Amino acid sequence: MAGPEPGGSFRHCLARLGALRLQPGSEQPSGGRRTELHLLLDQLISDSCGPAAAAGPSPQDVCTLLVQACQLVHLDQAHLVSKVCQLIYQLLNRFQVTFDEQNLNFLLSYCISALKQCSSWTHVEVLQALAALVYNNGPKCQKYLPDLLGKTGLLVQFSDSAQPNTELRTAALHSMANLCLSVPGQPYLDEPYRSVCFQTFLSVLQSSKTSDVDDITFCVLLQNALKGIQSLLNGGKMKLMQADQLGSLLAVLKKCMFHGLPGLSIEVPAALYPAPLPQYDKRSPVKQEQPEPAASKTTGNRRKKSKGKQKKGDFAEEGREDLCDTGKESIRGVDMLKLRLGDAQNSRCSDPQTCASDAACVPAGKDHLSSHCTSWKRISSSESEYSDAEGGIQSKTRSYQAKVRQGALACFLSTIKSIEKRVLYGYWSAFVPDAPGIGSPQSVSLMTIALKDPSPKCLANLVSNAPYSRLNPGLLTRVWNQIKPYICHKDVNVRVSSLTLLGAVVSAQAPLPEVQLLLQQPSSSGLNSSGSGTPHRFNSSEQWRKAPPLEGESPDNPAGCTSPEPCWLIRLCISIVVLPREDSCSDSDANFPSGSVYEPSPVRLESLQVLALLVKGYFSMAQTYLIELGEVACKCMEEMDPSIQLHGAKLLEELGTGIVQQYKPDSAVAPEQRVPVSTVVTFWTMMLNGPLPGALQNSQHATLQTSACDALSSILPEAFGSLQNDQQILCITLLLGLNHSETPLVKAAAARALGVYILFSCLRQDVMFVADTANAILNSLHDKSPNVRAKAAWSLGNLTDTLIVNMETMGQSFQEEFSDLLLLKMLRSATEASKDKDKVKSNAVRALGNLLHFLQPYHVANPRFKEAIEESLQALISTVLSEATMKVRWNACYALGNVFKNTALPLGEAPWTTQAYNALSSVVKSCKNFKIRIKSAMALSIPSKRECYGPTEQFCQIWDALVEALQKSEDTEDFLEFKYSASLRTQICQALLHLLSLAKSTDLPLIWRTITENGDAIKSYVLQYMKCGIEENEAGARTDLCERERKLKGAIEHLSGIEKQVEGKAGLRVCVYLEGILTNHANATELTKS
Repeated sequence: MAGPEPGGSFRHCLARLGALRLQPGSEQPSGGRRTELHLLLDQLISDSCGPAAAAGPSPQDVCTLLVQACQLVHLDQAHLVSKVCQLIYQLLNRFQVTFDEQNLNFLLSYCISALKQCSSWTHVEVLQALAALVYNNGPKCQKYLPDLLGKTGLLVQFSDSAQPNTELRTAALHSMANLCLSVPGQPYLDEPYRSVCFQTFLSVLQSSKTSDVDDITFCVLLQNALKGIQSLLNGGKMKLMQADQLGSLLAVLKKCMFHGLPGLSIEVPAALYPAPLPQYDKRSPVKQEQPEPAASKTTGNRRKKSKGKQKKGDFAEEGREDLCDTGKESIRGVDMLKLRLGDAQNSRCSDPQTCASDAACVPAGKDHLSSHCTSWKRISSSESEYSDAEGGIQSKTRSYQAKVRQGALACFLSTIKSIEKRVLYGYWSAFVPDAPGIGSPQSVSLMTIALKDPSPKCLANLVSNAPYSRLNPGLLTRVWNQIKPYICHKDVNVRVSSLTLLGAVVSAQAPLPEVQLLLQQPSSSGLNSSGSGTPHRFNSSEQWRKAPPLEGESPDNPAGCTSPEPCWLIRLCISIVVLPREDSCSDSDANFPSGSVYEPSPVRLESLQVLALLVKGYFSMAQTYLIELGEVACKCMEEMDPSIQLHGAKLLEELGTGIVQQYKPDSAVAPEQRVPVSTVVTFWTMMLNGPLPGALQNSQHATLQTSACDALSSILPEAFGSLQNDQQILCITLLLGLNHSETPLVKAAAARALGVYILFSCLRQDVMFVADTANAILNSLHDKSPNVRAKAAWSLGNLTDTLIVNMETMGQSFQEEFSDLLLLKMLRSATEASKDKDKVKSNAVRALGNLLHFLQPYHVANPRFKEAIEESLQALISTVLSEATMKVRWNACYALGNVFKNTALPLGEAPWTTQAYNALSSVVKSCKNFKIRIKSAMALSIPSKRECYGPTEQFCQIWDALVEALQKSEDTEDFLEFKYSASLRTQICQALLHLLSLAKSTDLPLIWRTITENGDAIKSYVLQYMKCGIEENEAGARTDLCERERKLKGAIEHLSGIEKQVEGKAGLRVCVYLEGILTNHANATELTKS
């Protein structure tokens, strides 16, 4: 039967439901209408379990159908209630549906009423529907929390340890865990409910398996409890302050870390306690690890024969099967921006495309380890089916036990992040113990897991965190050779785990020469290279996925091998993503539909992630496949599976970023080795004529829109200017439109992309584009989402950078053409944003500095600007002196330096001048952060005229502050700051010479007094500054020996000129002092040359 699609059976069923509602007597349907309703629900459930159609129903249609179905099914019709709840569960797990408040409230009320009124045999299906409804909707369920999580709440009752129905208890825990998921920018569970949930989950983890509960069901219970606790910790407000609470949690997490680990049995106390001495766990003497060496030998080298006969299912076979049953979950921290998926075995609806769609809800750039909710599927694991060919129930049990261990490790990481390091240190010996004393039992720890757990995902996590760049070469080659036999394994989970490990290898401190060699050697893969071209020339008969070389066959030159690919792994991943699956690669998992022409979705998704990592870390190899990879990205974005679309957009972003990196001024890539601009234009023309605009306009898939925005912002500026005019307009129009999206993720991405485009040379001189972008950014700067405001502030900083560039290149014509009203609006908005959170403030003060630099005399004289200018300056001054983060204060000092460049401002006359100089003087002397001191010294040396520094008293206060700062340039409590001390002295010496070159006669007596008191110290530092030679200062400007000599000679000449004009001895003394320094420097230079 065809799957539901617009205009097909789904719309037909929706119409039939509507017709039933309109019939008279629908409030109490007759037997005939009830039968028709049964048949209709059966058809919808069947369709939702079948293969995916070419086009799925719209989210609005799904929402309407579910609401109408619930309206037709009364709570006294238990069988119909069960079916409609099954339908809710199936459709919401298959399609990404966003409910409005009214419809969500109706469906939640329906499920809660069903739990209260319907027969108990329906409760499992009702709870499954409830779990799907509350998933990512927790903040919208606040008014139902008393009914669900109150003292006598339904979920609390059903999840109680006294609940005899284990399936019902599991479903209740699943719903409770989904309620605990946090949604960025939305309110989280209140404290009473958090505590109730935490205690419920903890009691489950503390419980032991009883004889009436099978191993798999118990594993599912533990998984739900683990994901619930992790969600509570990731919510940000759950603080484990009580020692007994933390100790109990750590104890059960340690127990779960070893759950079902082959050959290991441990006893963990009910609670761990902080202690100065290591705590050792008692190892059970019953279960020893006698068989493991034989198993590991067989697994590590498949060609070695076992001494004894072994049937399938014995240790030799188990070594491989343990690898295959780990599922899709991963706790590796390869990349903060990586999009992660749920495990293959945990995706239990019939269509892998829809099962993986939950990953589409992951915000771009979110840390996988701190937001593991996407790995915990809202679909229950209990529906998995394993065939006897895979090892039957034992294989399935091992798989579920591995998921418990992985979930416990992920939850442990969230626990670590939620407590202070000093508190954690007391428990550290329980997880990373010291060596046991003589006669003591060996303690199990995290190291035990790394060494004993058979999951390749654990190895992937180890690879991701090992400093291979500082270790001897060859270690990764051993890992590579161990995993390559499993790339073509018949089991989906083994292939996924193998690709996960390969992804960890290629992302480990990339690029590594060792990995580069492995990627270039065809023998590393055990695959043949058929030298195929682009994806549209692929066909199912091409043999891309080959087994390792047979015995007697040279591994370096397998039979049929043609000329080697530049990168065999790229070719392999492309073929997995775009080629129809081969008959020989039969997956025995029943949860993957036989009607799918491609590899199972988890395998394709992991291949796309490996491609993205290869592009990111080894772009010099990947650029050979640029157009082909672009076609892969296009194909993925054209598919119906949201996760495939999302990863296609991510691949596109990495390709664009790789090209942009090649063209950066500091790039080490030679011009002739870069991707030609003409090729880049062809690449982006293909994208813009393909599915990218559609992805940007797909309002039903906000995460895809976000990734598409990020991809569009990665276009090479030189290539953008060569695109056709209508394509340039399309990009700009789409981004300006998305800047008004109601979804914060999309709006933030669009605001950021506009901040990238405003720097393009072909756009920045267009006053209309600059004005449109400014208005769009200011709109986002007032958004209620902190993330949107932070991105908008960054873009506003870029926009104001463009104003300065235009002022310097186009002159007064651009300034006069730019709207005064818009400029005033920008100034006021930036001032207001400078009072926001630090992530917004840091770029807001940068924008203020540029705007104040941009102002012209007629702006300064305009009464409408006067108040705004004063407020903005006070905002900068207060930020310099604030306790904000280093980046904020650094930007504020930089901004004041920009202000000092504007000669139209009354610098040296206005009252704010004294405040600004005092703030910078205070910072340069006493700030703990040396980079802020450097930037403040730089700002103090910017005014180009003596009158800008104000009266003599103020000028000399600045001089004294710089001299004091020079003497304190090595005083720091933080050793990490010491490496900046040389740059600080360089900048202070430049500032002092700058002041001397501007000083007037009335300044010299006070300057001489300071020299008299600190002359020796100043002299030694200035001589050190003079002999340092070529050096790049903190601002990136290079100063050489001759330039430093010129600065010193310039100061001497200036002071000599003053001495001739005005009688007095101070100027002469200062000149003699400086000449002495110059003479000493010259003598030292001569000695060095000789």
